[in-house]
Amino acid sequence: MRPEALNPLFAETGVLPGVGSAQARQLARLKLTRVVDLLFHLPVMALERLAIDALDLVYIDRLVTIEVEVMAHQPGGLRGPMRVRCRDKANTWIDLVYFGQAGGYARKLLPVGEFRLISGKLDRYGQGLQMAHPDFVLKPDERDTIPTREPVYGLTEGITNRRMGVLAAAALARAPDLAEWIEPSVAAQHGWPNWRDALAAAHALENESLVKDRLAYDELLANQLALLLVRASARRRRGRPLAGTGKLTDALIASLPWPLTGAQQRSSREIAGDMAQSVPMLRLLQGDVGSGKTLVALLALLTAVESGVQGALLAPTEILARQHHANLTALLGELPVRVGLLTGRDKGRARAELLGALANGEIDILVGTHAIFQDAVDYQSLGLAVIDEQHKFGVAQRLMLAAKADLPPHLLVMTATPIPRTLALTAYGEMDQSRLDELPPGRQRIETRVTALDRLPEVVDGLARQLAAGKQAYWVCPLVEGSESGDTAAAETRAAALRQRFGDSVGLVHGRMKGPEKDAVMAAFAAGSLQLLVATTVIEVGVDVPNASLMIVEAAERFGLAQLHQLRGRVGRGAEHSVCLLLRGADITETARKRLALMRETGDGFRIAEEDLRLRGAGEILGHKQSGEPEFQLADLDRMTALLPVARDDARLLIDRDGGLDSPRGQAARQLLYLFERDSAVALLRSG
Repeated sequence: MRPEALNPLFAETGVLPGVGSAQARQLARLKLTRVVDLLFHLPVMALERLAIDALDLVYIDRLVTIEVEVMAHQPGGLRGPMRVRCRDKANTWIDLVYFGQAGGYARKLLPVGEFRLISGKLDRYGQGLQMAHPDFVLKPDERDTIPTREPVYGLTEGITNRRMGVLAAAALARAPDLAEWIEPSVAAQHGWPNWRDALAAAHALENESLVKDRLAYDELLANQLALLLVRASARRRRGRPLAGTGKLTDALIASLPWPLTGAQQRSSREIAGDMAQSVPMLRLLQGDVGSGKTLVALLALLTAVESGVQGALLAPTEILARQHHANLTALLGELPVRVGLLTGRDKGRARAELLGALANGEIDILVGTHAIFQDAVDYQSLGLAVIDEQHKFGVAQRLMLAAKADLPPHLLVMTATPIPRTLALTAYGEMDQSRLDELPPGRQRIETRVTALDRLPEVVDGLARQLAAGKQAYWVCPLVEGSESGDTAAAETRAAALRQRFGDSVGLVHGRMKGPEKDAVMAAFAAGSLQLLVATTVIEVGVDVPNASLMIVEAAERFGLAQLHQLRGRVGRGAEHSVCLLLRGADITETARKRLALMRETGDGFRIAEEDLRLRGAGEILGHKQSGEPEFQLADLDRMTALLPVARDDARLLIDRDGGLDSPRGQAARQLLYLFERDSAVALLRSG
């Protein structure tokens, strides 16, 4: 239960003065629905206001504050603006311009014959000076109330910067003084103020670097503490040791046309060692494109089957689930292992029969989408759960799957997106990690070329030669529909153009298509009845077509490096030499040129991931917005890199030396976890 002291922060924004239903909806567009959201909605920059004694052209486009005498009101008629004629002490004239209904308000605000302080952006209009809708209009004796440095917030239509500042101040007024959760020596070493003072200073743009470091550290500490608590909870629970007999795994390895890579052998040993323990495994398997993760996962699943329990393989999409089922079935060959497939599309009698067989233990390995952990799905004895594309699933979903077992199952999670070390610690810090950093024999290096989009006719001619030779190809576009400016090719538009050249051999898939329709196109491409597949990034994972040896990515500069690497990995799966052609626009930045050059230079996904993190930031790579995991609001990449090791050590000190959450500092840390909504870790601690 959330500590009572934090309740005022988790109230809806409607409790703040002047926030009615309309303004609450406006704030919601910025994802500011609670008081705490406003607290963490920090300024993005500062406005500097310059106090001047006389108007001058040198101040054009600057924010200035000056005292003027109001000389006349000049109404603009039905459609024109109200102009208020003023002059400064040096007799330089300026028009204050008000549009719409504000014109009537201006008459009261600026009475003729009186002096006023005005503050706003100075513009030039013809040969004269003007200021549209001044930010401040005050009496001269109120000069001290105009800020010389003003925070600027991210805004939405209907909310001004001044209003956002007022809302931030109201949110701060509800923020309690909280006990310190940071190890005292760490706080002293950095000279950090307490949490509430740091927030107030951040909104006031005081000691910006220092206080933003403090707030970012709080968020990182909450993250690391939550991960350690999850890990500690898992370590306290007792599961079922699964040592296996080696009968099925040895038979599978013997049937392979080539030996396991060194990385596959190493990772398999690490996984087998974990599964043999009574403490449930919690391991992340990172594998570059084509590194053989599926085979390593299957060896782990067979170890579970040898031990007399069931395994489950969870995939993020139906396409990927069906491909996993087909691949596992092909790899198993004649081995006596029963593999089932369950997706959201399965209905009626067939679904009921499958669920009955699963509950009776007639299915050894179940492959499927999130449907495999719904309430109606019961296992006879679930011993191992494998989750593919880990970043698409939140902690809550992993726990739902774990709840399907009488004893906590071993958990292996996989990702084909190599994860930089910093992100691995923030997102997967509770897990042990294995890496597949070698490619199996037969996997060729994919030739990568960068070509200007204005050479499109030559590209299409080259594609024609590829298709005439009986090969298949992908053409990836960044959008489903064209942008208003027409500068981005749309998948639908490109497919229509290519059909004029290649006819019905061109298929189209994108994320807006319904599942069965999309699956039918993908199946036709996999079967070879379609030669060219035009697509959005929906094909980034889940497609394995050995006959496809050409990948064309249009507007490649618009994609992230890791995403380009994933797309490139869709080809090179057969014996033929494969090419990835990156089409770039005419006007690209120097950074974009370097990124595309790196794609030409290396096929190392781990190196690409590190560079992608540096260029794009954490959120886009891990896909937090799709995963259901909390996003980092205060910790940017630079602060994450600098402060994460300190936060990790601090969290360990709290758990190992300072008595955990039951100690005085631990009680404060409980509030920290709730503040950053990592409180599921507290629930795990109680249940563990």
